[in-house]
Amino acid sequence: MSMSRVSQSGRRWHRWLSALLVAATLPAAACPKAAQKPAASRKFDIPDSAESMSFGARVVLTDQGVNKGVLLADTALGYEDNTRLELRRINLTFYTSQGVRDGVMTARAGTLNQRLSRLEARGDVIIIREDGKRFTSPLLVFDQQRNQFFTDSAFVLTEPSRQLSGIGMESDPRLVNFKCLRACKGVAPVKVPTK
Repeated sequence: MSMSRVSQSGRRWHRWLSALLVAATLPAAACPKAAQKPAASRKFDIPDSAESMSFGARVVLTDQGVNKGVLLADTALGYEDNTRLELRRINLTFYTSQGVRDGVMTARAGTLNQRLSRLEARGDVIIIREDGKRFTSPLLVFDQQRNQFFTDSAFVLTEPSRQLSGIGMESDPRLVNFKCLRACKGVAPVKVPTK
């Protein structure tokens, strides 16, 4: 076998391989690529100024040593020497002085100021009491020192026998001593005498 034949055979092999590679890449280059979405990632920013961060936070609310409630939150960010907590996904269970569960409040977020003993709940605030009352508002403040709820936002209070709505309210945690501040409306069944 001469050197010229090997070299011609090698050239033919090289041309064939080059043609095969070009043919394989042409269809891929001619077709537009399917729109690819970037991988979804959950954005979770940790603020630079937060002193602490905890998941599955639990705070017991007491009044002179008596358990008044248990506050659970999905996430808690601590500020001001951890006396102010920014909370996400709040669940607050209230108890009577005898330790009996009295109601539950849920909200998307909130701020617990431990110096003022005040919880400000924000975003779809709902209170469901054991006696059947249901309260909804976009914002509600629980002042533990005054033992009072209040808000300047719209609200709806549904009881077994009536429904109240308005803008702004003040009440005790049992929603018994209830005061509507503006645009107050009420709906209740009325018995009409037949005779």
